Amino acid sequence: MPAWIKKRRTMRRYNQSAHVYDTQYLEEQEAKITTIRQNLRLKDNSAVLDLGCGTSLLIKHFANKTKFYIGADISRELLTYAKKKAKPFPNSTLILADADNLPFPDQTFDAVFAVTLLQNMPHPNTTLTEINRVSKARASIVITGLRKRFTQEELVKMLQQANMEIETLRLDEGNREYVCICHRTRR
Repeated sequence: MPAWIKKRRTMRRYNQSAHVYDTQYLEEQEAKITTIRQNLRLKDNSAVLDLGCGTSLLIKHFANKTKFYIGADISRELLTYAKKKAKPFPNSTLILADADNLPFPDQTFDAVFAVTLLQNMPHPNTTLTEINRVSKARASIVITGLRKRFTQEELVKMLQQANMEIETLRLDEGNREYVCICHRTRR
């Protein structure tokens, strides 16, 4: 299946379910966010990209610690809900964007979040390459991977092939996803 067909299906699915996304996934997402907060050392004044931001559940946890916070998603409807959460954070911006073709220069971000993103991408390796491109050297990169889509070994191999050094890999009770905190290795 061509990549654009899968992306279009994903966009439609999230556009149609945007109005119930938080109700349906809040508990699961908050569990991942708790794991991330316990294991991530985000530097003050960081430039942060929340890739596949959805309704922007991460923003209230991290935007106050950043110089600027950009949420990007392919679903226009999810971004409509994200705008409400972003209002209290003047340092935040939301954009409609494809995770494989980001409109940012190389080495822009100190931290990149890709929570609940990879399993929705037609070619996760392409997405990881793009994340690596927009991340600064030694940037913190948070990746989650759905267990029914990736084995732990597959996820680790993909991250290593993308020049990411895994600092933390967690699978907490009740989580359906691996939570990986990585750093982009120097090239």
